[in-house]
Amino acid sequence: MPRKMPYYVEPYDLVGRPARFLEAFAAILEHSTYGPVIDFYARLKTRCARCPDLCPVYQVTGEKRDIPCERSDMLLEVYRRYFTTRGKMKGRLLDDFELTDEYLDDMAESYWRCTACRRCKLECPMGIDHGLITHLARWILSEIGIVPKALVVSVREQLEGETKNTSAIPVPALQDNCAFLEDEIREMFGYEAKFPIDVKGAEWVFFPAVSDYLLEADTLMGIAVVMQITGGSWTIGTGDFDGINYGLFYSDRMLGRIVRNEAAEVRRLEAKGVLAGECGHATRAAKGFIPTYAGGENAPPVMNIMQYTHRVWKEGKLPLLAGAIKERVTYHDPCNIARSGWILEEPRDILKHICADYVDMFPNRRENYCCGGGGGSVSIDEIREFRTKTGGKAKADQIRATGAKYVVAPCANCKKQVREVCEDHGLSEVETVGLHDLILKAIDWDRVKNVKKETA
Repeated sequence: MPRKMPYYVEPYDLVGRPARFLEAFAAILEHSTYGPVIDFYARLKTRCARCPDLCPVYQVTGEKRDIPCERSDMLLEVYRRYFTTRGKMKGRLLDDFELTDEYLDDMAESYWRCTACRRCKLECPMGIDHGLITHLARWILSEIGIVPKALVVSVREQLEGETKNTSAIPVPALQDNCAFLEDEIREMFGYEAKFPIDVKGAEWVFFPAVSDYLLEADTLMGIAVVMQITGGSWTIGTGDFDGINYGLFYSDRMLGRIVRNEAAEVRRLEAKGVLAGECGHATRAAKGFIPTYAGGENAPPVMNIMQYTHRVWKEGKLPLLAGAIKERVTYHDPCNIARSGWILEEPRDILKHICADYVDMFPNRRENYCCGGGGGSVSIDEIREFRTKTGGKAKADQIRATGAKYVVAPCANCKKQVREVCEDHGLSEVETVGLHDLILKAIDWDRVKNVKKETA
């Protein structure tokens, strides 16, 4: 007789999607570490009204379904009913709750309205991570086929398609694009900077959001110039050159497969570690989950390009002109690298040096407002109006209050979302850029070229 799982659930007379949902829920609880966490959360009942005040979506809609604790309780109620002894007995005796197709549809709607920015966690007196519950609910839903098509298509191409990246860029196109950017740097600045490809033994393998190769030329040129000036040892791998990891937003199964591929590319090229580009979720996914899925203590280390640039600048290897950027500049903290208090001051240190008029948004750092496109929703163009008018209203108000010309958003998803937020909120004068876009404008080329002559 096969043993019953500790989280075994008998779906009684449930059929179709509800029964499959419970089976997927049971399997995930059995084969992951979510069980103790969800069991603990399910025992708590708190309605202190702190999380609604921090949620940018609820602040606009005022709808009960957008209150973080109410949304989380949708999944926790299923757990209480079908995965606890008390819930099973109560359900049999009172028939007070049953999982239905309609309930699943409401869950899907509610959990994809959340940007998973985790701002609500900052004020929860019980420490409930509503973003984690959102992720788990999405994962279970995805296992029974309830997931936005945009994410499925992108992940399928990244993991199983011919190009192995979310933008479907073939290797020859990548190589041509890098050669074009090298020409642009030469023509604009009279400087030779290379995008090394498939160089074995480099210190770092570079993983930006692959969309940067199509949309963020200045960001990539700035990064290449920084690496060239400072003697950085890096390469781009043709086996895997996409740091995007949509698994972080909806499926640990996909998340693990994607980071294992990154680690495999680092090992193929005999490199030291992962150099993540200007992308919040790509950085968090690699930093947080390569050790989990690809080597434990022997996993390759992960560094964000902003950390590298800040370090070499502090070491005196990167000459940047003070006050080179005259227009007013503000900085958007990507949730995935700021909410935990991880990368906060490095970009600000650089911006305060190169900008004559730098101002912070308020609130900022760990308490920043999400751009409104977090949790993968930025990739779903069908909900643009909701993303920008509802999810992005708080960010639009923040930007407007600064009076900034440039918004530095060092994340591919945030760049796309902030640009659309500005378009849809009448902030046509605002330009969204990456940190390395402005660094490229602030490099002291006279010093760079003099050093080059002296060492020639």
